[in-house]
Amino acid sequence: MLFGMSYWKDKVVLVTGGSRGLGRVIAEEFAAAGAKLALIALEPETVERTAEEIRARGADALGVSADITKPEDVERAMAQTLERFGRLDVLVNNAGRSDRGNAFETPPEKFREHMELNFIALVRCTQAALPHLLKRQGHVVNIGSLAAKSAARWVGAYPATKFAVAAFTQQLRLELGPQGLHAMLVCPGPIRRQDPRPYEFEGLEELPARAGRPGAGIKAKAMPPQKVARAILRGCRRRLPELMLPRRARWYLTLMQLCPRLGDWIVLKKTGGNEK
Repeated sequence: MLFGMSYWKDKVVLVTGGSRGLGRVIAEEFAAAGAKLALIALEPETVERTAEEIRARGADALGVSADITKPEDVERAMAQTLERFGRLDVLVNNAGRSDRGNAFETPPEKFREHMELNFIALVRCTQAALPHLLKRQGHVVNIGSLAAKSAARWVGAYPATKFAVAAFTQQLRLELGPQGLHAMLVCPGPIRRQDPRPYEFEGLEELPARAGRPGAGIKAKAMPPQKVARAILRGCRRRLPELMLPRRARWYLTLMQLCPRLGDWIVLKKTGGNEK
């Protein structure tokens, strides 16, 4: 029996950005553990194909095409999930977008665009799900990043959005934890992607090539998404407040908080020293 099978059997898990990448792998791991899945993604064909492939493996899965930056789409997706399954036990806020660029050159409009998807949409989905999750003493899993704890170079608006996610997750723990809600912030480092192509940063040719890689050039081995997904299932079972991967990153980040000057030196070193 898979670890956690009895706990997750017939629980309903909603994953935003669940049709590809880490979101898809998280959905597959929950499905393998016996859960029922509702997948939200923007592209209708992709999300339905992913749901069909999960159903072919014997799990119950619903694919919903929705733009979570639109309140009406979030309401519709939640209604379809409840109509299909009648309950909600886990919300995984996975949808988001990375960025490349210098912070001082990133237009405020770009900050707003990324904040709308990476943070405001996450808040919107969480608020829509909370009444149902509280009934089940369920889980909110917010996918952050190591950038939620320490900013880095060449990632534009991205760290600001993830710092906001970290703060919101802590607020959920403080305010709704006593009522039984489990809120967990997940902070992974670079994750191995099926598509190995670098991130594009048109008009920013002065950035080093390493900026287009996962982690924006941080000297760290990319983790398999399956490792992150399985850690999320274990973290939910243990109702952890935070999950940081790789684990050794917690030591670096603790040092960064204790001594910001040392933290800046570590980040510079991890991203190629004084290279511009």
